[in-house]
Amino acid sequence: MDMDRTIHEQVVEDLYAEALALADEARAVFDLRDEASHGNSPNEVRIALSVEGLRTTTRVMHVLAWLLNQRAYHSGELSKSQLRRHGTLGEERPSDPANMALLEPATRMLIRETERLHARIARLDEEMRAGDEAESDPVSAMQGRIAQAFRVA
Repeated sequence: MDMDRTIHEQVVEDLYAEALALADEARAVFDLRDEASHGNSPNEVRIALSVEGLRTTTRVMHVLAWLLNQRAYHSGELSKSQLRRHGTLGEERPSDPANMALLEPATRMLIRETERLHARIARLDEEMRAGDEAESDPVSAMQGRIAQAFRVA
C-alpha cells in the first residue's frame, strides 16, 4: 500500500507540473488586454475568446485545486475525511464547437489539452473515490481482495 501511495504522489506531482504549465499558457493566450488594444478582431471572435478563455481557466483552476488538495493530503495537512469532503473535482464545462471554430488552431489545441487533463484527473478522482468506498465497505473490500488474488494473468 505504501508503494501505491508513493506512485500516487508522483502522479500528482507530475500532473501538478503539467497543470501549472497549462495555466501559464492559458494566461498568456487569453490575456485580452493585448487583443483589446489592437481592436482588429471581429466581435464574434473576441466573444468566443472571452467565453472559451473563462471556461479554460476555470477548468485549469479546478484541476489545480484538486491537485493541491491531493498534495495537502500527502503532506499530512488534510485528513482522509477532509480530502473526501473538500477534495472534489469541479464540474467540466466543455468548449462550445461554434466558439472553437472561430479560434486560432493554437488556441484550440490549448483548450483541448486542458480538456484532456481534466478528463485524466476526473478518471483518477473516480478511481480514488471507488477505492475509498471499497475501504469503507468491508464486504466489498474482501470481495475485491479475493478477486485480485484469483485474477488470471
